[in-house]
Amino acid sequence: MPADAGAAPTAAAPANAPSGGATPDHRAPSNASAQSDRGAPETAAQSNPEVTSAADFATHLANEAAAVKAEVDEIELLINQAKTEAARHETRRSAAAEKLGMAAERAAAGGNALGKEVADLANQLVTVARKAALMEAQVDLLEGKRKSALRLAETLAAKADEAKQTGVLSAGTAGQTRADGDSSETASVPGFMDLDLGGPLPPGVSRVILTAQEDLRREISRQMHDGPAQSLTNIVLQAQIVDRLMASDPQKAEAEVQQLIAMVQRTLDATKTFIFDVRPMVLDDLGLVPTLRRASRDRGRRVGVTVDFESVGVDRRLPVELESGLFRMIDDALAAHVAGRPDRMSLRLDWGERLQIELTAGRAPEAVPDPELPPEGSELPPALAEMVSERRKAYADAVEAERIRSLARLPEQAWREVASRARILGVNAEMLDDGARLHLDVELASGPETAPAGAFVERSGS
Repeated sequence: MPADAGAAPTAAAPANAPSGGATPDHRAPSNASAQSDRGAPETAAQSNPEVTSAADFATHLANEAAAVKAEVDEIELLINQAKTEAARHETRRSAAAEKLGMAAERAAAGGNALGKEVADLANQLVTVARKAALMEAQVDLLEGKRKSALRLAETLAAKADEAKQTGVLSAGTAGQTRADGDSSETASVPGFMDLDLGGPLPPGVSRVILTAQEDLRREISRQMHDGPAQSLTNIVLQAQIVDRLMASDPQKAEAEVQQLIAMVQRTLDATKTFIFDVRPMVLDDLGLVPTLRRASRDRGRRVGVTVDFESVGVDRRLPVELESGLFRMIDDALAAHVAGRPDRMSLRLDWGERLQIELTAGRAPEAVPDPELPPEGSELPPALAEMVSERRKAYADAVEAERIRSLARLPEQAWREVASRARILGVNAEMLDDGARLHLDVELASGPETAPAGAFVERSGS
């Protein structure tokens, strides 16, 4: 697509940024003096303070590393967009190949398939296949650029750390980098908290925000076009068929009316699902627990996966941004797990002094053979008792290892998105059991508990 193709060169900028003298921090002193002689106004890109210590050099390197890392994040956004386009073209290619095969079979059987129709379908298949191959090549190209830029960012960050250590070991110059007297060991790369929220956003941040907004609009538009819009078109065609049959064959029209009603019902259900995925209204009306209960039930039912949902304690309403963020994190993790078709899933919320959320997925663990040991507390000789204790411990370890092995790992991309949201919201997120159990720890502000108390377990799916 043009949007993706045009964005790739911009994403490649970090790989070339440090070379060719493009980095302002490494310009020759003569250039800086020439700028001063001309009386040009000093800006962030033109004003280059003289490097007088290892701490200053470390700061410059850290700034470069942060800039390259921001470009890496932009490249990852482009990669996700390109993968989505590639998947869409692949779906269209499969559909075109199927239509061409059916037309060819009809033509071979002497059916009503025309040669022009077969030729048109073949040309359509070639066009769609070419687009799919182009998008796949675009993904590979962006992946290579992302890896190169990431290696560059890691190298710059490592060199910045080395320069900081050199500054610490030098004769007391490390403490001059900050006006408040902090040592250079505490100096960090400027981040979100250092932004001047009263002024304009940096260009990199603005690009990321605008790209995210456009990606969201594009995704909503595509889903509306491929979902409700297509269904409504089919409903109109079916209504026209019914209208014609009412005059010529009322009995046959009755069956078509029933089919029309079923189409309307399916479209209504799909539209409700689409609205829920975009922004579930039940989240604003009832809160986190009812929303997650429905999300887990619906996602499990779509693919026939059993979902155990449990909320223990007195649930309460949370701040809007926290409720929305927690729902998105858990719903994205649910969707990632459901795509792997596990045998079972479990979502548990524990409302205590802190909200503890755990999500696991996997299959039923295989039975570990029982070693048939004497009951605990039996009178045994010391040597035999020690041997029985070792076997009992080995059996417990084997059961735990099988339990962990049966769990499904959360995909890396889903975990990165969950961890990123958690950092923004101040939620403690961690992966336990070798990445198979997602654990969220949320601090609850003191206040009235508005939701009713209760603990329940709901199963959904087959």
